[in-house]
Amino acid sequence: MVSSRSERDPTHVLAPRDHGVPVRSRWVCAVTTRLDYQRDPRAIYRESFATIRGELGDRLAPFGDLERVVVRMVHAAGDTAIVDMIEASDGFVAAASTALCEGGTVWCDSEMVARGITRSRLPEGVSVRCSLGDPDLPDLARALETTRSAAAVERWLGSIDGGLAVIGNAPTALFRLLELVLDGSARPAAIIGVPVGFVGAAESKVALAELDHGVPYLTLHGRRGGSAIAFAAVNALANEHEILPR
Repeated sequence: MVSSRSERDPTHVLAPRDHGVPVRSRWVCAVTTRLDYQRDPRAIYRESFATIRGELGDRLAPFGDLERVVVRMVHAAGDTAIVDMIEASDGFVAAASTALCEGGTVWCDSEMVARGITRSRLPEGVSVRCSLGDPDLPDLARALETTRSAAAVERWLGSIDGGLAVIGNAPTALFRLLELVLDGSARPAAIIGVPVGFVGAAESKVALAELDHGVPYLTLHGRRGGSAIAFAAVNALANEHEILPR
């Protein structure tokens, strides 16, 4: 139960604060209401991951070296039920981890995915890129008669080989990537395909899992997915520490 402890000054006096920590403004409320909740981010992570492992128990065992990735994905979704919808090919963790360790480019289908990847977790030299904001992309999409997300994947050619493809939003981006892989035009080291939505999302993930493309993959079957789940998987792969040391 959340409790509150009112410490508000009725005059609401503002006072400067300077503890050597950069803040947007030097003026803050001198006294405020304080609710009782956990403020330590490391403690929050520890308790969250412990809760997930406690609730899932032996259901995590079959995942082997993928376990830490699954735990992060469940944490991002806020729902242990997704564990039954997660599928990865044999060798996915090794392939994706090697790509990162060797400085492979991480291509993302949206800025939300790219911005969620914790750069301090990544090995030195790894570049995280997203082409969805390219200024001429709308023209390219019209010329190709497809979505901007699918057209953006065309810009990955030349640097996706040996890298990590991360798709957390657009099913059309995953479909297009698979077409390029099957045509021999692209060869990522691994694919994280967890697009979200009601049209094409489930189907694109079935294609990722069932087509004979030969690329190690991770997916979350069904309509669910999204940016948070996608970048959570990358963050788990990028560093074996579940919580980074201070």
